[in-house]
This record gives sequence, structure tokens and C-alpha cells, in this order.
Amino acid sequence: MKINGIETRTVYCKDNKLVIINQNKLPFEVEFLELEKIEEVLHAISTMQVRGAPAIGATGAFGLLIALNNIDKSNWKIELQKAYNSLLATRPTAIDLKNCMDIAMDSVKEISDYDTAMEILNLTSNHIADSSVAACRKIGMFGNYLIKDGERILTHCNAGALATVDYGTALAPIRQAFYEDKNIFVYVDETRPRLQGARLTAFELSQEGIDYNLIADNAAGYFMQKGKISMVITGADRIALNGDAANKIGTYTKAVLAKENGIPFYIAAPLTTFDLSLESGKDIPIEERDGKELIEVGNAKLTFDNAKTANPAFDVTPAQYITGYITEIGVIPSGEIVNIKKS
Repeated sequence: MKINGIETRTVYCKDNKLVIINQNKLPFEVEFLELEKIEEVLHAISTMQVRGAPAIGATGAFGLLIALNNIDKSNWKIELQKAYNSLLATRPTAIDLKNCMDIAMDSVKEISDYDTAMEILNLTSNHIADSSVAACRKIGMFGNYLIKDGERILTHCNAGALATVDYGTALAPIRQAFYEDKNIFVYVDETRPRLQGARLTAFELSQEGIDYNLIADNAAGYFMQKGKISMVITGADRIALNGDAANKIGTYTKAVLAKENGIPFYIAAPLTTFDLSLESGKDIPIEERDGKELIEVGNAKLTFDNAKTANPAFDVTPAQYITGYITEIGVIPSGEIVNIKKS
């Protein structure tokens, strides 16, 4: 992604340190954090300094490498498993975290020597990050074929480079269409309560020079009804076998509105986001976050301190509202995810 004209990744490892962009400071400050201890990685994920399913997945894999670099060499397998368990507990909805860490753990499963394990885990975690970038680029290419010149696209939350290692999922086709000089326009949902659309997606599009309007979450239906939106593309945090998809709270609302208005609704996600062990979205765990997120934004109070809250971070969009899934192996029509499992 570009920040002030300079290409960078959201997550990477350098000199035995995990480097991330602190997304809680954006868009007002670009801060790179260098994490050297597993406790810092756990804090970064749980407080959403790093967020987005693919970005969390890569962070989890790198987190295991950080943990291995700081544990008792004589007891490293037990300690690494403890680190895995702690990382897995940070965010329950996004399946990329488990999928990527499982790949990393499997790579050292048969290894007994600590130094060899360090070398292999280093190679594996970097391969996971590189593979994520490659997948997102392919998502961009396949998704671009769906975007016509003059398309007006709505997106929800942030599924750009900040939510991945680079390039993005829902924003990847938009970037590719822009690079090919298609005349496109993006409507960006603000995405309450953490404002990932307002703070992050608008920031990414602005950095690239892609034309957009930031809109209130409740305004999407208005623009659909007026014929201003011709396509919706969002990311996902977990997709079940039947095609039900969990994504940032409010996605389900947009999918229903799109269906009502005859607008195609696409989910862009790598295969690491698919959980084919779950029959339907009813089995996807939904993270409940601190109600403080509803009460204040930064230092600004939105209501009184002891207001009663309910703050689910995600909702599940049933497959019947999803036109298709843009992946690194192509666009999968709704109802055909089962074919991935068969292959």
C-alpha cells in the first residue's frame, strides 16, 4: 500500500521484530510499532492495533516466531503451544488467525531441534505473509473483471491493505480497476462503532487517489434507492460451507438492501477465510466487544458513561444475499463453495 507515496506492508518481520502499522492512530498519525514479545503481539491483536482477518492471520504466524525467539529452548514445544493458545483466544471470529497459525505449527511439528525450528518457522511465517499478498493481488485481478467502466461501488468497514498484509481483499478489485484507468467511484460506509471505513478505508483511497465519498452507515439505502450504487463489495472474517459469511457488523443490512434494490453483492476473501468445517453461519462465533466503543470515540463522549450497551463486532450474512465470492482462484458463484471442499 502507499502511505505518503511510499510503498509499505501492513505487517512484516524485521530483525526478529514484528512491525505493524498501529491502526488505532490512523488517519491522524502513521505509527509503526516494533513488537519483540508475545505479550505485545497479544495486546496488538486484542486492542485492534492490527486488524482484518488476513492481517491477523499473518500476525499470528509472526507472533509464534516472536514467541519462539523468547522462550526456554529446552522446553520450546510446550511454550510454543502456550503461545498458540493465547494468540488464538484474542479474536474468536476471524478464522484466518487459526488457519495461518496451524500452517506455522505444522511446519515444526516433526522438528526437535530448537535452532532448526527457528529457521523453519521464520521461513514459514514469511511465506504465509507473501502468500497472502499474492492471493490479494489475484483477488484484485479476478474482481476487476466484474467492474465495468462507470461502476459506483459501496464497501463496508476496511478490507484494504490495512486489513491484509498488502493490497487488500474488497479494495483489491477497486485498486486494479483504478490502475487500469476505469472510471469508478466508491461509497465508503463510516462503519460504526470503530469507524474503520471513515478512518481507514477513506485514508487508503485518498492515498491512492481513488475518488470516493464517505457516507453515514444509515445512508447506504438512500444511495441505493437513488440508483447511485451499482455494486457492493465487502470482505469477510469467516465463510461457512454453505456460503454464509461473517463480516463487520452492518454487513448483513447492506446485503439485504442490495438484494431489495437488485444490486450485486460480492464478498472478497482468500481461501484462508473459508471455514469448510462449519455447515452454516449459525456455527460462527461472534465476538462481543467492550460497550465502551459505543459510548466514546477517542476522547469524545457520545452518551453518558453508564449507558447500557450491546456491542457485537460481527454479523452473519446468509448466502442467499451474496452474489458470489471473489477469491484467488476465481469468482465462486453463491451455492458452489462446496466444490472447494470436493477438490
